[in-house]
Amino acid sequence: MHRRLLGLLLGVFLPILPACAGRSAPAPDAARPAAGVEGIDPSWRHSGKSRVATGEQAMVVSGSPIASQVGADIIRRGGNAVDAAVAVGFALAVVHPEAGNLGGGGFMVIRMRDGAVNTIDYREMAPRAATRDMYLDVNGNPSELSVTGHLAVGVPGAVAGMLEAHRRFGKMSRADVIEPAILLARDGFVVDSFRFRSIESDRERLFLFQGSREAFLPDSGHAPAPGSTWRQPDLARTLEAIRDQGADGFYKGRVADLFVAEMKRGGGIITHADLAAYKAEWREPIRISYRGHTIYSMPPASSGGVTMGEILNVVEGFEPLPPFGSSELLHREAEAMRRAFTDRNTHLGDPAFVSMPLDRLLSKQYASELRAQIGAQASKTAPFDPAAGGGASTTHYSVVDVDGNAVSTTTTLNNSYGSAVTVTGAGFLLNDEMDDFATAPGKPNMYGLVQGEANAIQPGKRMLSAMTPSIVLDSSNQLYMIVGTPGGPRIITMVYHVISNVIDHRMSLADAVAAPRMHHQALPDFVRVERGGFTEATLENLRARGHEVQEGGTSGDVEAIIRTARGWEGVSDPRYGGGGAGF
Repeated sequence: MHRRLLGLLLGVFLPILPACAGRSAPAPDAARPAAGVEGIDPSWRHSGKSRVATGEQAMVVSGSPIASQVGADIIRRGGNAVDAAVAVGFALAVVHPEAGNLGGGGFMVIRMRDGAVNTIDYREMAPRAATRDMYLDVNGNPSELSVTGHLAVGVPGAVAGMLEAHRRFGKMSRADVIEPAILLARDGFVVDSFRFRSIESDRERLFLFQGSREAFLPDSGHAPAPGSTWRQPDLARTLEAIRDQGADGFYKGRVADLFVAEMKRGGGIITHADLAAYKAEWREPIRISYRGHTIYSMPPASSGGVTMGEILNVVEGFEPLPPFGSSELLHREAEAMRRAFTDRNTHLGDPAFVSMPLDRLLSKQYASELRAQIGAQASKTAPFDPAAGGGASTTHYSVVDVDGNAVSTTTTLNNSYGSAVTVTGAGFLLNDEMDDFATAPGKPNMYGLVQGEANAIQPGKRMLSAMTPSIVLDSSNQLYMIVGTPGGPRIITMVYHVISNVIDHRMSLADAVAAPRMHHQALPDFVRVERGGFTEATLENLRARGHEVQEGGTSGDVEAIIRTARGWEGVSDPRYGGGGAGF
């Protein structure tokens, strides 16, 4: 009776949440703009525009205000941070379809109130029929088959991972944490302008596939209009199967039959055996010490924790650190990133397949050796040796509950709307994560990453990821910050920037998230900056140092939480459409 009553209330109130979510009063210092910091263009369009929610007891931030409110409501009802994170994850599959998913995968960092930190890897896997060169054209170059269509799909891990995290750490029933997503899919929610624009931007790809046309383009081949109520009955039935049967409701039975039928329809290679064999993996977290703080992040098959750890270790040795936005700082950061990404692209991969020198890569001594290589001028990335060594749509959400348990989760379909294939009759999109392998070792993937044999395709292997969900403790070992973002390989450098902005440059979290970002990933060999963020004088000085500088659009959707004197402050990136909910 209690759950049916809750369902009735959610069915009434959730459709109007876009109008009311995130109304928490901003913290007094949250709107202080970063435009006055040296090196930032005074006209930077995101200064002072981060969306801030506050809560004395608990906080949830995600790429959707509706999903954040679902998580906050779970905590109000007595659930913990893991219950809330799982509820948010399922809700995002309904209300944030470009990245929220059942047909993708992700990583979760969990810190319980007793200080124990665990990470779970539910990254997608290559099907058993996958082959090393399956995406190469007649000239040996990567084709579009790894990006759009049925062959691009890796075996999904999202459902297995979320349910395994809930099994181990959740307090509420599985039905209670999935029910809000079912109601959102069955009864619908009001589409805002952001979701409409997002679906329309990928309309041509989605239109290619029957299931996607039916699910996402119901308005005469267009996305649901802003202000309309969007219902997804097929997705609701899939969620009900997961509620009632657990992982078997997805990886076996009716949903699995529909999945395999979709594969056969479009020439995909995932089988019933692939689905039944999938398993999420608990792993030891990456632990990084930085200026008295401790940072926990993901180990491989995510490259995020190791690569960010290298960057932080190199930067930590620069004393004093140059001012934020200065060309001297950007130069040193770019050189640290260049070296960290070179190691990432050479050494890292699925630990079940690759032996990796993680202790060396994360050592302070190795960072000192790398730092000694950095001079006043830009170095050059060495030609890549693919034989060396052993997405973009992603979304992030952060949760802290009333007891101080915390979860940092990044989950993905890779490209926006993944492969663009929706399982007909089941209502969920499928990933295109096979492109995150080195589909042609030594040649760039769709993010420009040049990777080696350590990340070559093998059956049953997890493709290397850049996802970097992270939890930061202060010098007293107390929970301080929870942070992550989507953005392909730029995820790593964006999370680095937010952490450094807060710790090194004493920015409020709102300013740290809004501040302009730069990125270097070794190859292609250039510094990428957000257009309009840094002054022309700064960029000219970088060019004078020998860097090629390319200006691009904004990227990322940082969803972060920080502890303040008033409780918790949740910050959603002004670049995207997320929002927080706290109490």
